[in-house]
Amino acid sequence: MSEPASPVDRVLARLGGLHPKRVDRVDSSTLSLHRIERLLTALGSPQDRLPPVIHVAGTNGKGSTVATLRACLEAAGRSVHVFTSPHLVRFNERIRVAGHLIEDEALAAALDEVDRVNAGAEITFFEIATAAAFLVFARVPADFSLLEVGLGGRLDTTNVVQRPAVTAITPVSLDHQAFLGPTIGAIAGEKAGILKPGAPAVIGPQTAEAETVIEARANLVGAPLRRWQQEWRCDAAGGGMRYTGPRWTLDLPLPSLPGAHQIGNAGVAIACLECLPPGVVSSAAIAEGLRRIDWPARLQRLTRGSLVEMVPGWELWLDGGHNPAAGQVLAEAAAAWHDRPLHLVVGMLNTKDAAGFLAPLAPLAQSLHAVTIPGEENALPAAAIAAAARSVGMTAGQATSLKIALQEIVAADARGRILICGSLHFAGMVLRVNE
Repeated sequence: MSEPASPVDRVLARLGGLHPKRVDRVDSSTLSLHRIERLLTALGSPQDRLPPVIHVAGTNGKGSTVATLRACLEAAGRSVHVFTSPHLVRFNERIRVAGHLIEDEALAAALDEVDRVNAGAEITFFEIATAAAFLVFARVPADFSLLEVGLGGRLDTTNVVQRPAVTAITPVSLDHQAFLGPTIGAIAGEKAGILKPGAPAVIGPQTAEAETVIEARANLVGAPLRRWQQEWRCDAAGGGMRYTGPRWTLDLPLPSLPGAHQIGNAGVAIACLECLPPGVVSSAAIAEGLRRIDWPARLQRLTRGSLVEMVPGWELWLDGGHNPAAGQVLAEAAAAWHDRPLHLVVGMLNTKDAAGFLAPLAPLAQSLHAVTIPGEENALPAAAIAAAARSVGMTAGQATSLKIALQEIVAADARGRILICGSLHFAGMVLRVNE
């Protein structure tokens, strides 16, 4: 077997063998902060030396919100660190340093340093990655740090930051119930764990159950609330959208990310920006940022690449959503596609509710081809995906690969639209194959 090609690949391969990806392999009490706190203390507490932090949690939309914040702040000339997860193609995507993806050499060095300081103690791979990001962010000057919660909030590794400038919670729905609890209220309680005393808490659209829990936590810790349709709102208006908040009333272009749900995500980002000191970002910078948001695999149309060349005359779309709420959002977008028949190619993880994800899409899709995500230990078998699809009324079959699925769809119809969806892991594989 050939050695991984880059320094990062070699370090990731080694760390992946030493430190598990899943929390439950390390600690039977599931999520915990004691490992990351111990490690960060040994590293000199870099989390306490970050540029001002905007901390974003939520079930759906948190990545899009972070991408919107980054675009608007950078359009204002601000330098921004960003930590997100997971990555799609390269691990480096998780860590942006002062506006640029971290270089291979810097990433490999930071991971090595963190692992060396950890000295063989119990730790997860994600905790190593988080500590490496904080170490780099503390050493490189920037104006702001954007942190996306990985799982939950209260016990997520990013929740070691005690004095964020702003916190935000995007829509909460059912996902990761094994770790976060069986109900919307329980999950909202975990997300609300990022709220901190005195830090404005921007709350996106929520169910009544989630909002009640979040409000109670905010009142308990003393976090000033900025709630959707109460302290702020963002609505489609004409050919754009209007944001109204405590300080700002702004007429803006629609975000470059497609889908009506992105108006709400953009609103969360703008409400966060409104909480920053006056003069940090102008309305013109926000408008420019909205036009150039970069966030792949979120209802992304693929317009070039080897997969696109396989389906001439067809539209090929990609989305990484994977839970019932994401399925509803996709269905709302797909409902506007009247001109062509819609065909789905779906790959999912075995921890997800396949039927719940697919049910909203069932009335809109002419067919579904299920694919087992290759190389993924937690892949849901194609047979199980197809069975879930049929259980909600879809015409569904299995394909041995993504390319076979595309070939079969194109052979059966003259012209249409294909949506590849079901998992960010699957979406990353699609982007790699399409290069």
